[in-house]
Amino acid sequence: MSIKKIMIVDDSATDRFFLSGMLTRHGFIVSQAESGEEALERVKKELPDLVLMDIIMPGMNGFQATRAITKAPETAHIPVIVCTGKSQLTDRVWALRMGAKECMPKPVDEAALLARIASLGQSEDADL
Repeated sequence: MSIKKIMIVDDSATDRFFLSGMLTRHGFIVSQAESGEEALERVKKELPDLVLMDIIMPGMNGFQATRAITKAPETAHIPVIVCTGKSQLTDRVWALRMGAKECMPKPVDEAALLARIASLGQSEDADL
């Protein structure tokens, strides 16, 4: 399965705008959520091919939302990439333990993100 639809989950309008513009320029269909709670509600309806998840958000944080998405039977197939302004190793380890496929620092490097999205699309194809 190639990745076409991506949901961006971030409470920062600036970060959502930056990521959305980047991904749209590369032909992706982008939707957005401002919180973990909104993401859980919308991911079940929209079933995106990938979720880009911030960690620090009011209410349900990105770790909690990632775990909920990756553990629910109806959404467990959707890969999550955590994007965070925190650069501690413990955040990366925790993100991966919650089911994320990757943890990338903000500001997100465009080439690195696009390469990871491509590799996730290829690994999904290999699973079929």
